[in-house]
Amino acid sequence: MCCRYGLGLAPEIEVIIDEMNKSPLVGKWNDSVAVKTSGEIRPTDVVPVIAPNREGKRAVFPMRWGFTGRTLLMNARSETAASKPTFREAWERHRCIVPASCYFEWEHLTGNDGKKRTGEKYRIHPRGAAMTWLCGLYRIEGGLPVFVILTREPGEGIRFIHNRMPLILPELLVNEWIRPDARPEEVAAQALTDMVYEKVGNV
Repeated sequence: MCCRYGLGLAPEIEVIIDEMNKSPLVGKWNDSVAVKTSGEIRPTDVVPVIAPNREGKRAVFPMRWGFTGRTLLMNARSETAASKPTFREAWERHRCIVPASCYFEWEHLTGNDGKKRTGEKYRIHPRGAAMTWLCGLYRIEGGLPVFVILTREPGEGIRFIHNRMPLILPELLVNEWIRPDARPEEVAAQALTDMVYEKVGNV
């Protein structure tokens, strides 16, 4: 799963933030809600997200992380999103990309007594890539956009940390993923799984 990711100060992110600031949605959020553009991102934060505009062209919008339901939905399984009523329409036509520097995951461990516990925290990103392009789905709630991050089976190199990882694409497929008439299952099949990881402070 993915419940935290990071946004660092990088030229690629600065360009995305500048583009988001042109969106008319920037002033639509409650005055107490600031768009978060750096640091560790948590569910319910409002952040820059890449999605098509009304003309179908790439744009950047502020969106809140999480679909509202009986509980806050942060993630969706890429293997089943197309068949789930909550995610089906978004999978077909409302796909987005969440730009990140990395994502964070905690080791999920099972003790000798069978009890599960949380272990070390890791910072993870694609090998050789300057950015981490997280695949997401979005919808409108109360007139404003919200998103979830798609997950998949992890690559072998990070399977010891957790049994899920975000669906991450190479930059050259970002525009293809958000195109409303694209075939998402074909684009998702080209996801990156070779990750670099390091332990970070547990916060």
